[in-house]
Amino acid sequence: MSILLAACAGTPNPVLYPNAHLQQVGQTAAQQDIQECKQMARDHGVTETKDAQVARKAAGGAAVGGASAGAWGLVRGDAGERALAGAAAGAAAGTVRGAMQSSETSSVFKNFVQKCLRDRGYEVIGWQ
Repeated sequence: MSILLAACAGTPNPVLYPNAHLQQVGQTAAQQDIQECKQMARDHGVTETKDAQVARKAAGGAAVGGASAGAWGLVRGDAGERALAGAAAGAAAGTVRGAMQSSETSSVFKNFVQKCLRDRGYEVIGWQ
């Protein structure tokens, strides 16, 4: 049996296994420890969400789209126009993909919080 400790709506939180430590300290103290570990991660420059990846995905999409469309344009004789159109389409696709993933909790943030909680005696079995 696992215990989910709820905090802010929409923000995933670690799910703690009800080991001896959790049973000893109780859910209120565990919730406080979760918030302290999350804050410690932020204080050490760990980004909670993947927002920074949106620009990278857009740039990557533009590069791939521009190169592939430009290559096809070499065959047809209109490489410049096709490269521009491909870059625009690729950037749009990369932006959409990045935006869809931007609100996900970053794996580095999760790992930081899990290590912090483990050091305090908790067992994290997942995130919800």
